[in-house]
Amino acid sequence: MPPDALDDLCALAGIERIYFDQFGTQHEVSGDVICAMTEALGLGGDAEAAALNRMRAAVPLEPATVVHAGDGPAILVTLAAGAEDSLLHWTIAEEQGQTHKGSIRFGDLELADAVEAVGQRWERRQLRMPASLPLGYHKASIKLDDAAATAATALLIVAPSHAFMPAALQDGAGVWGFAIQLYALRSERDWGIGDFGSLATLIEYAAASGAGVIGLNPLHALYLDEPERASPYSPSSRVYLNPLYIDVTSVPDYAESHEASALVRSPDFQAMLARLRERDLIDYQGVAAAKLRVLEILHKSFKRLHVARDTPRAHDFAQFRRAEGEPLRRFAIFQAVREERGSRDSSQRYWRDWPRSLRDPSSPAVAAFASEHAERIEFFEYLHWIAVQQLAACSAAARRAGMPIGLYTDLAVGVDAGAGEAWARQETIVAGWSVGAPPDNWNSRGQDWGLSPVNPIALRREGFRMFIDLVRSNMRCAGALRIDHILGLWRTFWIRHGTDAGQGAYLRYPFADLVGILALESHRARCLVIGEDLGTVPEGLQAELDRAGILSCRVMLFERHSHGRFRTPGEYPRRALVSVSTHDLPTLPAYWRGGDLDLRAKLGFLSKPGQLEGERSRRRADVAQLAAALRQQGLIGEAVPEEAPVEAVYRYLARTPGRLMMVQLEDALGVTEQINVPGTVDEYPNWRRRLPLALKAIFANERVKTLCQALARERPHADRA
Repeated sequence: MPPDALDDLCALAGIERIYFDQFGTQHEVSGDVICAMTEALGLGGDAEAAALNRMRAAVPLEPATVVHAGDGPAILVTLAAGAEDSLLHWTIAEEQGQTHKGSIRFGDLELADAVEAVGQRWERRQLRMPASLPLGYHKASIKLDDAAATAATALLIVAPSHAFMPAALQDGAGVWGFAIQLYALRSERDWGIGDFGSLATLIEYAAASGAGVIGLNPLHALYLDEPERASPYSPSSRVYLNPLYIDVTSVPDYAESHEASALVRSPDFQAMLARLRERDLIDYQGVAAAKLRVLEILHKSFKRLHVARDTPRAHDFAQFRRAEGEPLRRFAIFQAVREERGSRDSSQRYWRDWPRSLRDPSSPAVAAFASEHAERIEFFEYLHWIAVQQLAACSAAARRAGMPIGLYTDLAVGVDAGAGEAWARQETIVAGWSVGAPPDNWNSRGQDWGLSPVNPIALRREGFRMFIDLVRSNMRCAGALRIDHILGLWRTFWIRHGTDAGQGAYLRYPFADLVGILALESHRARCLVIGEDLGTVPEGLQAELDRAGILSCRVMLFERHSHGRFRTPGEYPRRALVSVSTHDLPTLPAYWRGGDLDLRAKLGFLSKPGQLEGERSRRRADVAQLAAALRQQGLIGEAVPEEAPVEAVYRYLARTPGRLMMVQLEDALGVTEQINVPGTVDEYPNWRRRLPLALKAIFANERVKTLCQALARERPHADRA
């Protein structure tokens, strides 16, 4: 295909023909990759077909339009040339019921653009709407006088210009809190994994210590029938919660079930719980077996004591199922089908290997399966209901404790091809491709994350329903939502299966529309938005996030000038979440001593001659630079401490103007083992390490108490100032 034709195809599809990696190296995407991507997007493999398909998808209205309040909202109307004299009748039905109507000649509308495709000229013109439309999701309809023309309806989303910003972050010294991996928490009564009961205890201790926020790892549903797949960033669904976080003995049905309480109190069960509780690495298989065994009993008790008697609790569950609707039912069906088929053949856990009739969620075969396995499907719905109730109770407890933010939840980038979300949303989630990143400072070969990309054209076609559901469900119990790799709302790096990351390409996404929806949902939920903007950041993205009121993520280990000097506190932006490290990086004690370098060498990442020695030398220089920065702030003396000066580093970070500051509990406890080592699967126990102390002991620890007292002085949030 001629270069000009490829350029046209890229422009229509939103593919970046040329991109630069973090080293500044230019990459040009091949014609083969461009054609394959446009095919995957459903546009066809040549520019003319792509243009025609895009215009047909929009005729006569774009399925969804996002506008900012007060901008004089407009929607685009697309008709074949020659319709200039047609009279256009329009209606806007507001979300709350009010209606607006009007009529205008199509030719009197402002021409936005025109496209020639297959011998036909298509015109797209702007239809202005009333400027007084309130924030929300409204329905726009048009109809032409020409009887042959089909009436059309579309979604008109009126969004605020800024995301919600809590009062505590608008004034004062900012807020600090703990970033934790929920599964890692220990308590005297957990079942071998941190759960919502552990979270409630942490909230109590943290709030009393002056913390204003608890940052959580993604709590997304994983795979109950394959619990050792533990990465919270590779979930089966990002809408629903992981039932392994349920605090079983706090479920109301537990107090009513003699069978469940007798089982749990039995010597054998207590001995099993003791073994699970004492482990330093989580036995996910054992935890799942213990929890599901009891939760199944509780579900049966709930049906007998509540559903059969039509109690208020049964009504609450029925209302929850109605509100969640078909998406929850589909996910529960997916779990049941996967469980049933996988119990006979483990290869049948992957839904793309199911019989063709079961691969379609709307098929008669799936409906028949659902009818035959109704009780099991209801059990999975029950688990989600209980999990939402317990997380909501934790969120309410944080508010009662005076935390100005409370919980911040984390939305993962995506799901893999075998996920329940991919099964349920096959029109929107693309098969045969993965999301990843080009070569950067941390991975010279690039990264393939094994997550399936979202088709932005299909996403708009469905009125952004998938994105709205994701954001709304993850904000439900949160005072803040962190969007992992928010760069993906601007552009996403696609990698075709069977190729390496160096042969990938960036696809642009409707960033302004997605951020508008984020802002609207954040105001409705009164939820702060944080964008994880690390990696190969496109020019202009951080300025756009700032304009939208979305907090950037600034990691101290990365915040350095080109000559190596660490940025002073005053050089950090105000609208930011600041932290020392992340779950993918070494803890501060490991970084200071270089323990992570020894680990990388052991794992084979530093195998070239002299590579480890070179990295150790660079690390000593980095630590010296960090010590110099601390010394300049009067936080340490002249000598470079042998052990990481954790309190000094966090006091340094607390002096930045960043509105939110997160403390990693592992740092406070002197933990040197990394939470997750990117690039490893079985070589390292990712997402399994528990904290060395139970919560009560953590907050009785002198180092932790001293650190909390220091941060409370540096950052007294509004409720305690």
